[in-house]
Amino acid sequence: MPPSSIHYFCADIIFKIPNPRKTNQWIKKVIKQEKKRLNNIDYIFCSDEYLYTLNSSFLGHKTFTDIITFDLSDQPGNGITGEIYISIERVKVNSIKLKVSFIDELHRVMIHGVLHLIGYGDKKPQQKREMRETEDSYLSLR
Repeated sequence: MPPSSIHYFCADIIFKIPNPRKTNQWIKKVIKQEKKRLNNIDYIFCSDEYLYTLNSSFLGHKTFTDIITFDLSDQPGNGITGEIYISIERVKVNSIKLKVSFIDELHRVMIHGVLHLIGYGDKKPQQKREMRETEDSYLSLR
């Protein structure tokens, strides 16, 4: 079995995740608590425009968003594999709007993507509540 990994990339911006080793440990702890296995997660940090283009092209949504998650797992139960695209611009805007630190909002968005890969949804009101509660719970583990 290949080793599990979390990687960080930038698409059209320059961004360095603070404390990548600590962040990796936290994400792996969340996945383990959910009784899932990590294969590979790639985080791709990008601009609003880059993510807008993905949102429009792949999902048909003509809106800005902070995150898009692509589940690349070949079969259910074979472990988590995915790409998580995050607009750093949108995270900054949302952190100001929500009156939270940039890093807190970034971590919320990062774990939101992981929770999607695990199987959590957020389309219906009950799913949104469960997603937010689960995010809050896991943010406290950092």
